Amino acid sequence: MNDKIKILITDDHPLLRSGIVQLIALEDDMEAVGEASNGEEAIQKALKLEPDLILLDLNMKGMNGIETLARLREEGVTARIIMFTVSDNQEDVVAALQSGADGYLLKDMEPDKLILCIRDATRGKLALSPELNELLALAIRSKSSTAPNASSLTKRERQILKLIASGMRNKLIARRLDITEGTVKVHVKRLFKKLRLKSRVEAAIWSIENKLD
Repeated sequence: MNDKIKILITDDHPLLRSGIVQLIALEDDMEAVGEASNGEEAIQKALKLEPDLILLDLNMKGMNGIETLARLREEGVTARIIMFTVSDNQEDVVAALQSGADGYLLKDMEPDKLILCIRDATRGKLALSPELNELLALAIRSKSSTAPNASSLTKRERQILKLIASGMRNKLIARRLDITEGTVKVHVKRLFKKLRLKSRVEAAIWSIENKLD
C-alpha cells in the first residue's frame, strides 16, 4: 500500500474533484489522499498528508494557482505540482512553469492520458498537454530576437541539457554521468543563464525546438 502514488486534488469545483477521485480509484498504483477547494486548504493538506503529486487548479477564488504554487514551495513542499486547468493562454502556461510547476495539463484531456501524465510526472518526466508544446516553444523564441544557440554550450552542458529534456532530475543525471550532484547544479545554472531559460520545462522545449542532438 505504501508504494502507491499519493495524490492531492485542488480545485474549487466539487464535481470535478469527485470525478478525478473516482478515476484514480480505478488504478492499483494510485491513491487520492485528499481534496482541497482553495489555496489555503491545499497548503494545509499538503503539509499534513505529504502527497507525491498535487493537481492544482489555476483559477480559484481567493489565492489563485500560481500564488498557491509559490506558497507550497515556500513551505518546503517537494511534491510534484501540476497545473490542471481550462486555460491554454500562453501567458498562463509560461507563468506557471516559470513559477516552478512540474507540468501543465488541460482539463479537456482524455482520462487515460491524465493517468499516464501523472505516472510520468512522478518518475521525473515532463507533464505537458501535447497541444501546448508549440505554444511554449513560440513563447521561448519570442523572448529574444537574438536568442543564443547550442554552439554556446560546452560538451558537458549539452549532455546535461539532453538529460533534462528526457525528464531526469539532478540526482539521476549525476549518477548517469558519474559526477557529483553539486557539479550538475553548477552546469544547469550556467546553461540556463546562457540560453536565458528559467525552468526545466523551458529547457526541454528549447532542446526539442532546436533539435539538440
